[in-house]
Amino acid sequence: MSISIPAGLTELLQGFTVEVLRSQPGDLLEFALQYFGRLKAEAAESGAGGGSPAPGHERGSLPPRRAPARGVSFAEEPMQTDSESGDEEEGFAAPVINRFTRRASVCAEAYNPDEEEDDTESRIIYPKTDDQRNRLQEACKDILLFKNLDPEQMSQVLDAMFEKLVEGGEHVIDQGDDGDNFYVIDRGTYDIYVKCDGVGRCVGTYDNRGSFGELALMYNTPRAATIIATSPGAVWGLDRVTFRRIIVKNNAKKRRMYENFIQSLPFLKSLELSERLKVVDVIGTKIYKDGEQIIAQGDMADCFFIVESGEVKITMKRKLWMYRHLKGFWDLVWKL
Repeated sequence: MSISIPAGLTELLQGFTVEVLRSQPGDLLEFALQYFGRLKAEAAESGAGGGSPAPGHERGSLPPRRAPARGVSFAEEPMQTDSESGDEEEGFAAPVINRFTRRASVCAEAYNPDEEEDDTESRIIYPKTDDQRNRLQEACKDILLFKNLDPEQMSQVLDAMFEKLVEGGEHVIDQGDDGDNFYVIDRGTYDIYVKCDGVGRCVGTYDNRGSFGELALMYNTPRAATIIATSPGAVWGLDRVTFRRIIVKNNAKKRRMYENFIQSLPFLKSLELSERLKVVDVIGTKIYKDGEQIIAQGDMADCFFIVESGEVKITMKRKLWMYRHLKGFWDLVWKL
């Protein structure tokens, strides 16, 4: 089956993704309605317009550190204006992203995880010391893309990742390049630059934690941003083939399985499709050992469970209630 991506869809979704990561909305659906409504209003007012250029950042003078906390942080107004008319080697400032402008090219063939057969590529293994593997496991433990992988798949991912040392000022990835690897930060600080029409701006930072580079591999598009190291550090890379074979394919398979199961549950049949998909989005996988207790009678209920594989045993303590008369009073008593 051949799937054709409509013109402008990739840029639209990438712009929306950046805004979601920057704003961290509580209600994603409401945020999406407001976001696309605003885009439509802006398009009606100005066609597909962008603003007039404003001064940007020099490549040699990076912005000061903004976020003391570990992780990723975004500038308050990352998508605002543009550059001076200097030479591009001198200026690397960041623009308003025109979400209605098509990219010049697409870097890779369309990818459909349903059509690729299992184990068509041999496994890639990079030997690691115990210290390296421990650091890699620590760096990967909070990566959202890895949450649905089973232990065997996670082990394959860790085996296939390689360490890359970087120096301050080094470009880890450049906007517009083909996507070759997915990166997980081990240590160091990094600035996120977005460039359009030759100008760009720093829209956020990574501080010793985070990951980047997945969009180009998942959507077969050029890199959507430039990542520049602002201190010596190290990142872990995962090649394109392994990323698609394990992560993209597995996530697509798990999502289809969850969608089918949610659709079969009688108490969820009344939900609209968009509501069922919301349920699918928040489902996570947890592995239990043989004999391990999942829930206990009497505990506060905070979630429900779907048995994906294996068997569970259900036990219940039954209470026998009775009344007895004691010294003119009725007592309510129970026993197991």
